[in-house]
Amino acid sequence: GPNQIYTWDITYLPTRVRGVFFYLYLVLDIYSRKIVGWQVHNEELSALAADLMIDICEREGIKKSQVVLHSDNGSPMKGATMLATLQELGVIPSFSRPSVSNDNPYSESMFRTLKYCPQYPEKPFLDLSACRAWVGQFVQWYNHNHLHSGIKFVTPEQRHNGEDRVILAKRKDVYEEAKRKHPNRWS
Repeated sequence: GPNQIYTWDITYLPTRVRGVFFYLYLVLDIYSRKIVGWQVHNEELSALAADLMIDICEREGIKKSQVVLHSDNGSPMKGATMLATLQELGVIPSFSRPSVSNDNPYSESMFRTLKYCPQYPEKPFLDLSACRAWVGQFVQWYNHNHLHSGIKFVTPEQRHNGEDRVILAKRKDVYEEAKRKHPNRWS
């Protein structure tokens, strides 16, 4: 169910200065695929990731030992500040195997969706506020409008809130009625 296993990672977003990036910290609920938290910063720091997790736990009402947080082995993920914060919050850390680059597939898939969506800017971000504004719009669209193929074409928000059950039941009824009316259309 929702709020049991999160995955998170950081991706680079380009700036107008070659070799300089903004860093998108993004936390995804694996069950619902909902982006439960994100921030964009000028740097990668364990303390910034810890602040993000504090915000998420407060907003989502996370209790101790309720959530497992999976990540790769990057320094912000394993930093002392982040690990101490996770321990204080009661969030259970989980890490990819050493030297295995594909142990965090949900986060990597999320970043591909973000960077290959038609609205992704053709030019690098002008400044931090422009980057944050674009990511905010993307997250709003992704959570509330995107019909996700991995969760039977409901939105992540619908899945996260349990609304998907009613939607999928109605969808099943529509298909059953169509099969009954036109059996020759179904194999």
